[in-house]
Amino acid sequence: MMTRTPARPFRSREWFDAPGRSDMTALYLERFMNYGITPAELRGGKPIIGIAQSGSDIAPCNRIHLELADRIRAGIRDAGGIPMEFPMHPIFENCRRPTAALDRNLSYMTLVEILNGYPIDAVVITTGCDKTTPAGIMAASTVDIPAITLNGGPMLDGWHENELVGSGTVIWRSRRLLGAGKIDEEEFLRRAADSAPSAGHCNTMGTASTMNAISEALGMSLPGNAAIPAPYRERGQMAYETGRRAVELAFEDLRPSDILTRESFLNAIRVTTAIGGSSNAQPHIVAMARHAGVEITHEDWMEHGYDLPLLVNMQPAGKYLSERFHRAGGVPAVMWELLNAGKLDGSQRSVTGRTMAENLQGREARDRDVIYPYDQPLKERAGFLVLKGNLFDFAIMKTSVISEEFRTRYLAEPGREGVFEARAIVFDGSDDYHHRINDAALEIDEHCILVIRGSGPQGWPGSAEVVNMQPPDALLQRGITSLPTLGDGRQSGTSDSPSILNASPESAVGGGLAWLRTGDTIRIDLNSGRCDALIDPGEIDRRRGEGIPATPASNTPWEEIYREKTGQLGEGGVLEFATKYRQTSAKVPRHNH
Repeated sequence: MMTRTPARPFRSREWFDAPGRSDMTALYLERFMNYGITPAELRGGKPIIGIAQSGSDIAPCNRIHLELADRIRAGIRDAGGIPMEFPMHPIFENCRRPTAALDRNLSYMTLVEILNGYPIDAVVITTGCDKTTPAGIMAASTVDIPAITLNGGPMLDGWHENELVGSGTVIWRSRRLLGAGKIDEEEFLRRAADSAPSAGHCNTMGTASTMNAISEALGMSLPGNAAIPAPYRERGQMAYETGRRAVELAFEDLRPSDILTRESFLNAIRVTTAIGGSSNAQPHIVAMARHAGVEITHEDWMEHGYDLPLLVNMQPAGKYLSERFHRAGGVPAVMWELLNAGKLDGSQRSVTGRTMAENLQGREARDRDVIYPYDQPLKERAGFLVLKGNLFDFAIMKTSVISEEFRTRYLAEPGREGVFEARAIVFDGSDDYHHRINDAALEIDEHCILVIRGSGPQGWPGSAEVVNMQPPDALLQRGITSLPTLGDGRQSGTSDSPSILNASPESAVGGGLAWLRTGDTIRIDLNSGRCDALIDPGEIDRRRGEGIPATPASNTPWEEIYREKTGQLGEGGVLEFATKYRQTSAKVPRHNH
């Protein structure tokens, strides 16, 4: 059998063939023997391929990876590698309290320690639920060993009484129906349950689908990986091929630093617009870029993403769900449209070892009801609109979900198109919102904007998906299904609310929402990208002197550390001190005895 020579000596040799330290080699080898691995396997020149296992019983969106791991292992073995599976810190968006946003940075940090401190030559990062993808890619950049992501896949399409019901999206739409008195609580629960018919993550273009699409756009997963539904046979086949490719990455020494360039991140921004991606893509893309040593500015979202069209007809911005998106061609078909329109940099490298342009050959869409041609899009100018003003330095609005109802009511006044003013109704956190939204004394009408503060990284802590607030029941019963909303937190990627969100700096660190009061008038000008409270500067100074609204105390050690070390959403919400650590694998850690 021909011996293969890696492009660079495998890192694991420093453990299993420790130069001049046979005592340490013996120590490292000894305990692996107790479940049957032989010394010859570990010392025979094969790469050790880690499998970062994100699936568990408390992370149901990723639980499919408990089964897919066998196919990853088979691919690794068949390609000449040694698989070693280990757990990642679990992240489950729906259930983690006070918010799963706390866990992205924690999962990142723990994965860095595993990849840096153990004999791993390359890694398969299993992804799915929202934050597992950015956490894994952030860690891969910090350590910079060959890495590839494998998505567990979305659920099958959900159906309720012959109507497509998408996970997450059905919750927000059903809440409005419940408030309007059109359904009861039992019907609400039935609709929600029917939206989740199988294993997998959200079947809408929520944050999970968005982030796995972004991994493809960055070149960190095999083409077609993102959209294959979890129960499809192709998902197991993709797991096998990903395992095989991980071994080749180790031999080629193809690392994240070779793939994650500024242009690859700009490609990701473009793809986010074209798919109608989650507003959570903004902090996650910025976070991944910062850990890769790449600068993504506030202006990049407008220059490279805003003017592009929406091509994917998928909830919440459109009609369909993941199964049909996959059958239509998935992410490669969308990227094919962008490439042929001259809107994608096809020269960027990917984990295939080929360029994006080479990966996308022959990937034209197979269903034009789902993936529209670039020159006949579902919507024009569908990217994230960046806003600033006296209330914040940075915020975004997801324009692809602006409904005709919303546009007509707020953005179509003759001579003032794209400009509106509204009376602020300010809530301190979601409990306050739920307790007072139906309070008649607030006199909430269609000329109001709902504002929530105390929901950012410091205030919550972690930043919560609470900005997509619905109108009071009285308005819902009149057929007014949405009001403008603004906040320093986030919203679910499955929401169809055109909120102004991720506002930075947040109220808890003295941002403008801290001094805003109910009854103030806010002017939003989408043409100039401004959002301002129409308040005299002297009055603003007086209010600032009153201090910052109170926020809950930290309840765990990690919450305290998170608050101390984490920055604002506009800058990715990263552990600020951690961005200086890059390519840590270049220095092998010293021996432990």
